[in-house]
Amino acid sequence: MAHVSIIGTGNMGQAIAGIAGKGPHTVQLIGEDDKGTAVTGDVVVLAIPYGAIRSVIAERGDELKGKVVVDISNPLDFETFDSLLVPADGSAAAEVASALPDSKVLKAFNTTFAATLASGAVGDNTTTVLIAGDDANAKATLADIVTGGGLRAIDAGSLKRARELEAIGFLQLTLGASEKVSWTGGFAVVV
Repeated sequence: MAHVSIIGTGNMGQAIAGIAGKGPHTVQLIGEDDKGTAVTGDVVVLAIPYGAIRSVIAERGDELKGKVVVDISNPLDFETFDSLLVPADGSAAAEVASALPDSKVLKAFNTTFAATLASGAVGDNTTTVLIAGDDANAKATLADIVTGGGLRAIDAGSLKRARELEAIGFLQLTLGASEKVSWTGGFAVVV
């Protein structure tokens, strides 16, 4: 059983809390107004926009030491919807890992929409959460949380794969924003 702290109470934070709450795990939701609330989870999900990550790490970096930290962000330029805001050889998750060297950083949940996380389905397929990271135990812990919530989890490789996951998230978001795919749809992994 894991204790999951989710920083961010928007659609994604709520959907991930619902997933974690279906299993034997406990969930702590921390919103913007909860600055004095300590992070108590051994797994911490940063369910916040890319632009807010630096300030959250500055405020809570000490609290995140030794924890599994899950970055769900897509570093998309939301003004133009035409590029990622990280270098071509980097990722938001790599930036998080660099800022939190004493944490086990994972990339996950960024290739799904909140609606498909909450419903557990993309069309006729079970929603799949792709997980990238360098710590096998951390990935297994997150996979247990995901599968305990009724979804499928796939190990997508090392944290270096975060760049590709962010590219998939970027494409899916731009398709959703241009109404070429539904926010209740998106990409599915068929196994």
